[in-house]
Amino acid sequence: MKTQGRENVHGKGGVRFKAGWDKNKKVAMLRNLTTNLIVNGHIVTTFQTAKQISRIADRLVTYAKKGDLASRRLAARFVRANVVADKANDQDAVQKLFAVYGPKYKSRKGGYTKVLKAGNRKGDNAAMALIAFVD
Repeated sequence: MKTQGRENVHGKGGVRFKAGWDKNKKVAMLRNLTTNLIVNGHIVTTFQTAKQISRIADRLVTYAKKGDLASRRLAARFVRANVVADKANDQDAVQKLFAVYGPKYKSRKGGYTKVLKAGNRKGDNAAMALIAFVD
């Protein structure tokens, strides 16, 4: 039996719109990508997303430079806790942030990440970028 209403998505009647990107999905994506940046040191994503991740990662490194408990808790609110960053040292992403990147950039005043354009994506021609921590 055919349903009444407008057919929009895969023949399902009554569907008026598809689910889009709301704020929760966007924040979850930024959390995942920032955690992957901390774990791997670099990631490839779209240019606009890379600019947003750069601001977030710089703030997290500033927390790591302070190194106190309050800063650790502020960083842990954003970074994914269950991601293993270093199996040899048994560190998660927050521990790696405070153990590696905090001391590494102790004397640097800002600009802990760099965003390099990497051409366009083949499928939808979106501008891609490589985001990495500076040396």
